[in-house]
Amino acid sequence: MAVLVKICGITNVGDALAALAAGADFLGFVLVPGTPRQVTSGQAAAIIREIRACAVADRVTPPRLVGVFQDASEAEIQTAVAECGFDVIQLHGDEPDSLVQRLGPERVWKMLPLRTPQDVARAAAHPASAVLADAVRGAQRGGTGAVCDWELAAAVARQRRLVLAGGLTPENIAAAVAQVRPWAVDVGSGVEAAKGKKDHAKIQSLIQAVRRAGGQAQNV
Repeated sequence: MAVLVKICGITNVGDALAALAAGADFLGFVLVPGTPRQVTSGQAAAIIREIRACAVADRVTPPRLVGVFQDASEAEIQTAVAECGFDVIQLHGDEPDSLVQRLGPERVWKMLPLRTPQDVARAAAHPASAVLADAVRGAQRGGTGAVCDWELAAAVARQRRLVLAGGLTPENIAAAVAQVRPWAVDVGSGVEAAKGKKDHAKIQSLIQAVRRAGGQAQNV
């Protein structure tokens, strides 16, 4: 099974349609206040309506939709999911396992910092359907443009579904896929022209590089 691709930090219809045309498997919408690529649930819902309409018109399968949250309340998450129709809930904060269970582990991805072998063990046992490895800088849980520890990420990927994020670009994505063997990759800043605005040529280049890499997902 080929490695899947998520293009994250979608803020406008043009970028969403470019990712759709390039063959992205997932589109991510960041609903984290104060972050550079934040959208409101209303803005995300409007973009999603356009994506779905274009997919129907073009007779193509729309990508799956991911809502990204950080330490939001369960009520806030459920309201946004209902408004936007997210297929996946991606949690980037200190959310407890009990929240993952209430939301439904099968539709949750959980970002976990990977710094030590103990972090690998925690990630391997986490109840979410997939664990996301990303670089953390202080209070910023992802979107930093920094690369995470690929060796630790690979250790997790050997045991369960891993979504690899953090500093991925068209230039390094093939090496990342070859070393880590993730189930999916998650790219935001690495395909941008400016914060919150995608470079459509970079999106296409990155997805083509992933397809050429021919990495096999850990389909757990």
